Amino acid sequence: MRAASGSDPERAVELLWGETGRGPRPGLSLDRIVRAGVSVADAEGLKGLTMQKVAERLGFTTMSLYRHVPSRDHLVDLMYDHAVGEGPDSDPEGGWRSRLESCARRGWQRHQRHPWMAEVRGNRRVPGPNTMAVFERMLGALAGTGLRPAEVVAAAELVGRFVDSQALTLVEAAEEERDSDVSNAEWWSARDSLYARFDRFPTVVAMWETGGFDEPEDPFEFGLTRVLDGIELLIQARDETSDETPGCKTCGAPVEQPSSGRRRAYCSRACQQRAYRERRAR
Repeated sequence: MRAASGSDPERAVELLWGETGRGPRPGLSLDRIVRAGVSVADAEGLKGLTMQKVAERLGFTTMSLYRHVPSRDHLVDLMYDHAVGEGPDSDPEGGWRSRLESCARRGWQRHQRHPWMAEVRGNRRVPGPNTMAVFERMLGALAGTGLRPAEVVAAAELVGRFVDSQALTLVEAAEEERDSDVSNAEWWSARDSLYARFDRFPTVVAMWETGGFDEPEDPFEFGLTRVLDGIELLIQARDETSDETPGCKTCGAPVEQPSSGRRRAYCSRACQQRAYRERRAR
């Protein structure tokens, strides 16, 4: 697993954000190299990705690639952001939950197409424009919910980490199947000698006999629903205490309060209507 980017971060910024600064070789482009790298990683995992294999797939020498990409680490950064950019780039209509759920599902679908993406990890990996666009959409889904700014960021990152953690199981399964040429289901179905020793675990046996393992819950669907439920509870709690919190419930702008009577929660009629639509869409 790639613990952190070993590439020059400043060069990574130039490459990811379109400032290549190197002259191309005719017939070869950065986009072609990135796409070829994705194809190799899809077939062999990130461990099987080498500059030589990418060059062979393109019909060029390995040294030709270095005119465009200075290292394998830089290539992986580019591949990751390219994969993130696949699919629709707009949000569905609806409230915060449907929008955030859509972001999570798109991420899960990307990981299913490209399991190696879960291996690209590290706190110092430079994000590209596609990666930042996804984060922007996740923050945007939560920004008008009444959560504090730090809670908006934390909630978005929680959903992202959940998707990433689930995706690690795809990496493990793909690696084991490549190494053994045996599927996960086939391997576990052949473990009768192990199951015969489970009688000392009564709760496990009870769950087995009552069908708990016959039709298991989908881990991603079950987990995503629980994560979103938790965020929704926090938003509801913020709604209940909103009178104690200064600022418009929708945009956070200052709210001019009347000298008497009921306190105002919104700075304008437009923000009030937006909040009403959000609640109706939940």
